[in-house]
Order: sequence, then structure tokens, then C-alpha cells
Amino acid sequence: RIRSQSIAAEDILHDLGAIAMLGSDSQGMGRINEVICRTWQLASKMKDQRGRLEEEATTSGDNERIKRYIAKYTINAARTFGIDSFVGSLEPGKMADVVLWRPGFFGIKPELVVKGGFIAWAPMGDSAASLMTCEPVKMRPQWGAFGSAQKSISACFVNPLAIESGLSGKLGLTKQLLPTKGTRKISKEQMLYNTFCPNIDVNAQTFEVFVDGKLAHCEPAEQVPLAQRYMLR
Repeated sequence: RIRSQSIAAEDILHDLGAIAMLGSDSQGMGRINEVICRTWQLASKMKDQRGRLEEEATTSGDNERIKRYIAKYTINAARTFGIDSFVGSLEPGKMADVVLWRPGFFGIKPELVVKGGFIAWAPMGDSAASLMTCEPVKMRPQWGAFGSAQKSISACFVNPLAIESGLSGKLGLTKQLLPTKGTRKISKEQMLYNTFCPNIDVNAQTFEVFVDGKLAHCEPAEQVPLAQRYMLR
């Protein structure tokens, strides 16, 4: 993690689908608010340096790479934590957690956040104005972020035994508890669009990383999308 060789190899392994997930540390090197934009910055960097994926079946576009990277922070993470029965993809029966984007700001500035079917976060004008579009327009909490709506549209994921033992009643919880499952039987084959499982060797002297005998190396990025042009930081 702290060596240039392994950091470069991590980019390659993500692009190959050998690393199936992207997430954030809680207190160390992770920044939870940057997970999505960093994912697409990496995808862009890999396209520039490695070209289109061999799996691409269309004459143009990057559909396979897009599906690979979006699965890293959605369904694959949910499957690994055993909560994919409830979240991780847009399917009937799952929580209606949806983020809507304007195409020009995809990956950096969401247009609307829906949690459990309720609008929880959206751009809104001055609350004292007569129209919702009166400036200054900025992202603000909406109906799903206030009062009892918060606990009614969210959940805590726990071991099934905790639910069977009546943990909710013992702790006096008002938020629903949902069971995790399948975490002990998960395999690489279940990581959507990220099933590649190569042989990885690390040179103990130079720290170079080899994937199926090939050196996994890429140059540092000199410019990335979704950066200061959008966030002024």
C-alpha cells in the first residue's frame, strides 16, 4: 500500500477484475465521500493507459469496463457483506435506494438521492423563496432525512442469531434489523464482472508485482477527470 510498485499493481488488478471491490477505510487512508469519484478516475486512467478491454463486444464505447467498475462499489460489496438480498442493485424486493445523476456530472455531483423510496437529498433553493429554484441552489436534506422517516427507510444489518434472540427488543431499537447471509460461502465466481483470479507473485527484493508472469505496472496519473474543475479543491 505504501510502495509505488504495489500501488501501481493495484490499479492494474482492478482493471483486470482481479480485485472485485472498492471501499473506504473508517479512520486510515480511506475517504468515504470520494469512493465513487475515485472509482471513475481509476477507470479513466486505465482506459488511457491500457486501452479498451478485450471483453468489449461493441465497436465503440466502454460498456464492459463501466459494468466492471460500477459492480465494485455496488453488488459485489453487498454480496461480500451478505446483504445483497436487500441492497446492491436495483431489483424488485430490494430497498429503493437510488442515486440519480445528470450525465455531465456523473460520479462527482449527484442530482437526487432517494433512500427507501423517499427523497433524502436534492438541490434546493432558498427555503424562504417562493420557488424552489431561487438561488442560492445547493444540496440540502429532504423529507427522507428528517424525523421518523430516517429509521423507517434504513436498517441495521446483523447476524441472524441476533434477530432470533430478540436483540431489537432488548435494546429498544426503532430501526429495523435485517439478517446477513452467505458470507462464509462467497467465492470469486460470484463477483460480478470481476471474476479474474490470476497467479500473483511479488519480488521480495524489488517489490515488483507480476500477474500471470507479466509485470503489473502503470505510470502515475498526471491528470484525472472529476477533479478541481468540478469541486474547486
